[in-house]
Formats: sequence, C-alpha cells, structure tokens
Amino acid sequence: MTEHPPATPDTTDHEPGWAEVDAFLDEAMGLEDQVLRDVREATAAADLPPIEVSAAQARFLALLCRMIGARRVLEFGTLGGYSAASVARALGDDGEVVTLEIDPRHAEVARANFRRAGVADRVEVLVGPASESARALIDTGTEPFDMVFIDADKPGNPGYVELALQLTRPGSVIVVDNVVRHGAVADAGSDDPGVLGSREVLTLLGGHPRLDATALQTVGAKGWDGFAVARVR
Repeated sequence: MTEHPPATPDTTDHEPGWAEVDAFLDEAMGLEDQVLRDVREATAAADLPPIEVSAAQARFLALLCRMIGARRVLEFGTLGGYSAASVARALGDDGEVVTLEIDPRHAEVARANFRRAGVADRVEVLVGPASESARALIDTGTEPFDMVFIDADKPGNPGYVELALQLTRPGSVIVVDNVVRHGAVADAGSDDPGVLGSREVLTLLGGHPRLDATALQTVGAKGWDGFAVARVR
C-alpha cells in the first residue's frame, strides 16, 4: 500500500523483518491464491510499477466488503487491477466495482487481469482523471457505493474524499491508502506533495461532520505506511 521502497525494519540480523513476516502470514493463512498471484505476476510482466497492495492488505479490503455487506465499490486508482480483482471476487456475481484510472495502458493491463481473474463482467474501468470521472458519476446520478477505496495520487486525496461523500450513503465506508508515508506525515515542515496531501486528508477525515474516522500505521512487505478508514454518518 505504498509508493516508496520499503523502509529498513529495526531488527537485528537474526530477527525476521517485516517482509518475512508478511510472507509467513501469506503462506500460513493462504492470503494469495493462484488467481491473484497470476494477476500480480501479469502486472509485473507488463512493467507496471510494483506498488499494488500486498496480499494481506487486499484480503483486508475483501473482508471489509463482506463485513459491511457491500455490493457496489468505487476505487480511485486501478494500476494493474490487483485490489479491484480481490474486491470484485469478494462481492460475488451480483457485485459491481467501478475503478478510476488515468493511464490508458494501466487500464488495458487491468482489464486483461480482470478477464484472467474471471471478474471482467463485474468491473468497469473508467479512464481519465479520477476527479473528472467521479464528477461524471455524480452528474449521472449513479447508485451510491457501499465502499470507496482511495489509492491514487496523494495530493488529490482531500478532493477525492469530498467526491466520495457525494457518491456514498450513511453507513458506507471510505478507505484512504498510504497516509503515513514512512512517518513523514508527522513532519509539519515537509514540502513533499504526497505528505501534504496525506496531512490534509487526515485533518479532513478527523474533523468532517459526516464522518467517523481513524488511521492506523502498518508495517509489512510494503514497508512503513498506513491507511485511514471512515464511516459515513
């Protein structure tokens, strides 16, 4: 769930690191089956950046969908379709995922992966700037989404949350990825656009009158990062 290289864990030479623990969890709990492994490998073979969510994080999103009984999910940021494929499989045959991707080539790879995962009939990829695609959904009066996963450009996160609020209903869940930035989110003097976007979106989530929210730090195969989760009132 990060766009940066994994940070070096604070361990001694004989202790397992975060990536090794994630690998153990994946194996012990069967978090990534062959279908999702094929999607990940096809994404890498297409030379897309290796920034998709980990197997454990994808399973978390899938479980969250099942916990809230989600039928419709909106995703900001498709990449190769790994997270969308995982979520679509959790929703079942009558579920629907709409995923927004600015890069046409990424969208092409994702569509092939959705066919590979057997979920092409329940995933729609909208190509273009995410804010424009989301606005078009609002303007056409699309049915509210039960969950929104925001994993696109980080400076855009505050605006994406505001758009998500227009595309959800009371009880819907919004998840914002990559909000810790290897700890840089705590640096008030940072001028990094991703850090600034993360700080702004966390302040927005924490003080918004229509949201109950929290944020959690994570460590694992993707390094030190975290996500925010909010429920629409």
